[in-house]
Amino acid sequence: MLDATRTATPPQMQRVKGHAAVVMGARGLVDLAQSGSAKAMLPKVHGPVPEVVFLNTSGGLTSGDRLAYRLEAGAGTALTGTTQTAERAYAATADGPDASVQVALSAGAGARLDWLPQETILFDRARLSRRTTAEIAGDARFLFVETVVLGRAAMGETVRRLHLRDRREVRRAGRLEFLEPLEIDAALLALRDHPVTLNGARAIATIGLFERGAEALADLLKPLSRDGVRTGVSGWNGKLVIRAEAADGYPLRRYVAEALTTIRRAPLPRVWQM
Repeated sequence: MLDATRTATPPQMQRVKGHAAVVMGARGLVDLAQSGSAKAMLPKVHGPVPEVVFLNTSGGLTSGDRLAYRLEAGAGTALTGTTQTAERAYAATADGPDASVQVALSAGAGARLDWLPQETILFDRARLSRRTTAEIAGDARFLFVETVVLGRAAMGETVRRLHLRDRREVRRAGRLEFLEPLEIDAALLALRDHPVTLNGARAIATIGLFERGAEALADLLKPLSRDGVRTGVSGWNGKLVIRAEAADGYPLRRYVAEALTTIRRAPLPRVWQM
């Protein structure tokens, strides 16, 4: 006889956990660690600057997933970090926890670190909390880009509900140099066409360069333009910040690639296929 008092146990959903870390010194690789779905690859390159490519083998993020990446350029080291492809954040379970991504970056004395992940694509009902922190020495050079795309225009996707918490911090010699908190939720998406919110944009990007004399590049970058891409370029006190937005991810990606190539005076990592 069946026990009528027994209640069904909710199924436990499998969640992604992963951590990958790379430490590079002036003489080459110092440390490499990886676990779970987070992987780090060091492809062969034909230039003097090594590249580290991070990969999430789960294919995307959803409610409760946890990823952590760490990239360290030791004293006197030049290093470029990127991701193999765009990261995707899919629909979360109802009232479920956010997916979490933690990125820790470090550049030692005289180091040059470029953090150039490809875009993050958010799908309807995604929940993502991400924090990127960079600790750089007083004379280090640091360049980063972060691009967020709200659904795929080519697939006719419209994102109406999601929750994104995205925070970026840069500290030079322990002092806060740059802080950019970003939060997007359903209330903001309902006003996406308002000039003080997204102004109709589906894709947004921030580029930051922290280097002595970085502000001098502002006049070089202001003339760069792409049809359908709106930009703002600011330079001051050893900092250059570019913010760009577009109604589609593809033209924004092309603009970001051109701006990064101009800043770096070098091609983008090969995984950035255009």
